[in-house]
Amino acid sequence: MKAADIMTTSVVCIRSDATILEAARLLLSERISALPVVDAAGKLEGIVSEGDLIHRAEIGSEKPVSRWKALFEDNATLARDYLKAHGRTVADVMSHPVVLAEEDTEISVVAARMDQFSIKRLPVVRDGKVVGIVSRANLLQALISAPGAAGAPAPDDAELRRQILLTLDREPWSPSLVRNIIVQDGNVEIWGHADSAAQCEACRVLAAAIPGVKAVINHMVVTPRGVYMW
Repeated sequence: MKAADIMTTSVVCIRSDATILEAARLLLSERISALPVVDAAGKLEGIVSEGDLIHRAEIGSEKPVSRWKALFEDNATLARDYLKAHGRTVADVMSHPVVLAEEDTEISVVAARMDQFSIKRLPVVRDGKVVGIVSRANLLQALISAPGAAGAPAPDDAELRRQILLTLDREPWSPSLVRNIIVQDGNVEIWGHADSAAQCEACRVLAAAIPGVKAVINHMVVTPRGVYMW
């Protein structure tokens, strides 16, 4: 699935010469949390979000500059904080360059960029112009809309066991596991040892996601490496 498959296409944008108040009013009236900033030709220049507008001198919410902070923060950071608090136009406070996506960007890459840069949405561009935006909400909508396996013939127990073991062996966190899978009437029991509780839980989730599995009972235990011998 790609960004174009899940993006919101009715994107509200703003010009960089708009005022801070115009941006704030637009965010509130449209009930959105960020606005792509574009030039007269519609080319993406930046993005302005609620976070860019909350530390303002007018309301006394600017970031305090202690003597300690002034000593150890670099001048560029202090200047950016001042702009966020005192700037008058969107150009003064917007974030740029922008972390973005293109229409054919895989949504796994979109999600990874959100994680990497701690952001909540990515503008989607075509030839530099904004054609959509992908937010965390869009990813959740894709999750809810993902096709299930309803109506597919249920594999037999042997095939279920084979699929679980094959899928498990592909995971980078699985080589250290000592595990066995037993399947009866679509009900899966997982036995074995792992280095961490997270590995135990990951095994349960992996097995439950295999089409045809009815229920999973996880007997795996956390055992320090080297303690057990099978």
